[in-house]
Amino acid sequence: MKTITSIRNIAAFVALAVALPAAVCGQSLDYNTFINRVMRNNLEYAVAQLDRSVSEADLKAARKFTDPTFSAEYGNNSDWDIMMGQSLSFELGKTISFGKRSARIQVARHNLDATDAGLKQFAFTLRAEATLAYVDALLARDMALVGLENMNNMQSLYYGDSIRNATGDLSEVDVMQSRLEANMASQEYQALRVDYRNALVELSQLMGDTLFTVDTIVGTLAVPAHLFSLERLLKNADSLRFDIVQQQHLELMAESELKQVRRERMPDIDLALGVNWNSRVRNEEAPAPEYVGYTIGLGIPLPFSNMNRSDVRSSQYKAQQAHLQTDIVRRQARAEIVKAYNSYQSAVSRMSQFSTSIMNDAQLVLQGKIYAYNRGETSLLEVINAQHTYNEMRQSYAECLHQCVTALIELEHSAGLNSFNLE
Repeated sequence: MKTITSIRNIAAFVALAVALPAAVCGQSLDYNTFINRVMRNNLEYAVAQLDRSVSEADLKAARKFTDPTFSAEYGNNSDWDIMMGQSLSFELGKTISFGKRSARIQVARHNLDATDAGLKQFAFTLRAEATLAYVDALLARDMALVGLENMNNMQSLYYGDSIRNATGDLSEVDVMQSRLEANMASQEYQALRVDYRNALVELSQLMGDTLFTVDTIVGTLAVPAHLFSLERLLKNADSLRFDIVQQQHLELMAESELKQVRRERMPDIDLALGVNWNSRVRNEEAPAPEYVGYTIGLGIPLPFSNMNRSDVRSSQYKAQQAHLQTDIVRRQARAEIVKAYNSYQSAVSRMSQFSTSIMNDAQLVLQGKIYAYNRGETSLLEVINAQHTYNEMRQSYAECLHQCVTALIELEHSAGLNSFNLE
């Protein structure tokens, strides 16, 4: 009866080991396809693109000229009663402003430049965040693979112990211990697999895939060789970081708005040209011939309201704020670059402590313990300890790779470098 129960347990574990890896197979996703879908389907990015279209429309609207005015007037001076004649006049008027249109255009152009830089910053940040999410998914996949290998090893160990127990070469207690280890390994793998599936859901959400059709991803966690100069990163930040470029355009826009306010305070001049036609006056007391008259008009307002300079002072304060904000953004950028650089150097230093020889040694130790255990030369506890050590080594190596790749992406993002790629 014990032999039949053991065989059933073995069959259940083998079926589980076959079913779980098969579930990983399905629609595969690579990094380039993922990034292209994210940039194409992200709704917030689409909204940001519309903001740029709005700024372009505002620039076109700022180029408009003021329309001239045309007026016509007919007069009848009791021509039918006392024969004083009739009159007809036409007038064409135009308001002339000095520098106001060019000031509006300058403000709108700086606004468009700032919006364009903000759009590039949004796309740049979105790409970095999506890349980090893909790196997290790669880590979850590798951790699940470690759990799968651990589960398979524990199942194989339990399988061998069950056979040895059936032949009387191993006690029931040792079989129970190996069965417990196999169950624990299976539960751990199930938890790691759920983490991997949730990471794939996160990738699907970033791509706008509401059906969550991604079943697996391809790619490896590898750290390319990069040599960074902190001094050069800080020097090039003003021209490479789009948030600094955007703030610089916002500062220019605030200065242009101050100029526009000053231009708006300048009085407009109204010019008018008119033609008057008067018919013959046939009144005997005051006769007059028919004639055509011309008029030229000039209207200049008296800007007494300019004594109130609150709008100018408000614009001056806003320009000062924009200037200070540019300094704040620059300082924040420098701090982000330095911190990201330090984190990357620390990750690289930690990564240098790992080597393939250490991983191979841990694997050889595990294989040796399993071989010795099957020959009855060592205990089950030593095999389990060797398995745990090997698992911890692989997990630590995967986590270290993940940390190093993440630090590299964050450093390149903080420095405005658009070179991160997982292919």
